[in-house]
Amino acid sequence: MADQHLSVPSPRDGTRPPWYARTATTVGRPAVLTATLIMSMPGEYKVAKLAGWSDPWAYGMPFALSAYAGIAAVVTATRPKGARGRISAQLGAAFAIVLALAAQVVAHLVQTGHMNGNQAWLIAITSMVPPAVLAHLLHLAATPTPVVTPSASVETPAVERVVAPVQPVTVAVPPPPAEPPAIEQPAPIQYRDPRCTAIRPLYDNGTRPGTAAMRDALIAAGHGRVGDSTIRGVLRAEVEEHEPHLAALPSAVGRTA
Repeated sequence: MADQHLSVPSPRDGTRPPWYARTATTVGRPAVLTATLIMSMPGEYKVAKLAGWSDPWAYGMPFALSAYAGIAAVVTATRPKGARGRISAQLGAAFAIVLALAAQVVAHLVQTGHMNGNQAWLIAITSMVPPAVLAHLLHLAATPTPVVTPSASVETPAVERVVAPVQPVTVAVPPPPAEPPAIEQPAPIQYRDPRCTAIRPLYDNGTRPGTAAMRDALIAAGHGRVGDSTIRGVLRAEVEEHEPHLAALPSAVGRTA
């Protein structure tokens, strides 16, 4: 009996995968992308808050890192090997991944009390992220994309053609738009007692927080139970010392002054 060879269908021989595999790939990729972006946003938002950004500006950090990583990855995938700007895009994509990973690690370490978020080096590095991302994106935008002309693999006989002369067309190119001026960020406040960073966000509601609210914030930040006299006389006093206008805010309703 002659040997019979069974051929196994593969994507290379033109056989399409089953419908459930195509559906899982089509639906799964955007679902995983959405889930990872949502899970990454709290950590990147937390790091921005630690660096001194207030709402709503702190929400720009997750979008800046996500958009930066996506643009750099697309530029890397669409430019051929050896093209100008490809290496820069690869470095930018790797840098964006490192930034996103570092933001998650730092946020979780601070949240669980293993790391003090009020450190000068951490605040300085986080503050440099937006201008660094902007500068690199402008560099990628200014780098021209090469046009690849496919080479003919089969020689064709030369055909003599008569080509009518083409009149040159002059196209007016508008000047590039001026870059917007950089927004100078205020210098972050350096508190003598790092526990003040857990109290300062309570003023963002437009009211002067009471003792109970400040105590809850300190416990949630991992500082344990702090005495009422320390909360009012030391921590809240130092916050209002740096920003005297906060002391004039109305007291929060239903909270101990």
